[in-house]
Amino acid sequence: MKLEAKREQLLKPLQHVIGAVERRQTLPILTNVLLAAREHDLTMTATDLEVELSARTELAVETPGEITLPARRLHDILRALPEDATVVLSGEGDKATVRCGRSRFTLVTLPAADFPTLEDLPFEGDIRLRQGDLRGMIERTHFAMAQQDVRYYLNGLLLETAPGVIRLVATDGHRLAFQELKAEVDVAETRQIIVPRKGILELLRLLADSDAEVVLNLSVNHIRLVLGEIRFTSKLIDGRFPDYQRVIPRESGRVVIADRMALRSALARTGIVLNDKTQGINLQLEDWILRAKARNPDQEEAEEEVEINYNGGALEIGFNVIYLLDALGALNGELAKLSFSDAASSCLIEEAEGEGGRHVIMPMRL
Repeated sequence: MKLEAKREQLLKPLQHVIGAVERRQTLPILTNVLLAAREHDLTMTATDLEVELSARTELAVETPGEITLPARRLHDILRALPEDATVVLSGEGDKATVRCGRSRFTLVTLPAADFPTLEDLPFEGDIRLRQGDLRGMIERTHFAMAQQDVRYYLNGLLLETAPGVIRLVATDGHRLAFQELKAEVDVAETRQIIVPRKGILELLRLLADSDAEVVLNLSVNHIRLVLGEIRFTSKLIDGRFPDYQRVIPRESGRVVIADRMALRSALARTGIVLNDKTQGINLQLEDWILRAKARNPDQEEAEEEVEINYNGGALEIGFNVIYLLDALGALNGELAKLSFSDAASSCLIEEAEGEGGRHVIMPMRL
């Protein structure tokens, strides 16, 4: 294999796929990136056996072929070269050479035939969305995913497709984030899949906040998204996601309407005295006033008052302040709506006007 390209033509696709490369792997081939050169293009592929990323770029190929190279070493080399440099990459046997001006690097390769790929999976149906819409939905839900929970089905994001709609849901058992988008989803029945946490974080890195299109395909055990010349494929979590509809409160006796940013800023200031071990904040509701209080083990205290639209009587309830800040930050409107039943029940946070998303937070004892 031999090709000549501008530095950026090689660095850009490598940056798109390198997120799938784990620094520590039991299989050496998984620390490498597969380079498949055809007559007029080069495709780079990286995988950790759970997530596969590939990116294609057009360039002049002198000798077609396939090799695998140490991904991070190649990335470091390309980053260190001058921006407008011309790079000659050639490989034969178990060695590859990267030349640029007076610079020359020799890298050890591994057989391309040993590189695991997900080329031939049977995918069905095309769901087409704006990249900006899908990115926004993920941004407003992903923070509620669990991390390394023994309930493995919580360590990911639920993607639900139904006729004319797509939904994303995440929960760690203490809070839940829900988003819904009306879209051209041509399916006969509702289907649920769980995308692993790592795959979701990679999608956040890849998806642009733009009108560009993303095409989503599903198979029995995988999901694939195509973003122009970039292709993302991920295994799905084999498990049953909790019935989120039962978690979202339907009726609440007490409703608070507040300026979203004013409330969020007040909660953030109150949380300054808290630390990693104590994130509990006390909310006291009175007619037209919300009082937020926090205290740490050193007996340091903070208190804020926020004017609200509320006349449901006195209520005192505790929450994790991080959960409140995340939920309020995920809304778009100027006004936030907080619905409570009693001090032992969950809180529903949503936009006061418009559909938007819904966030459910369980209370905590302080």
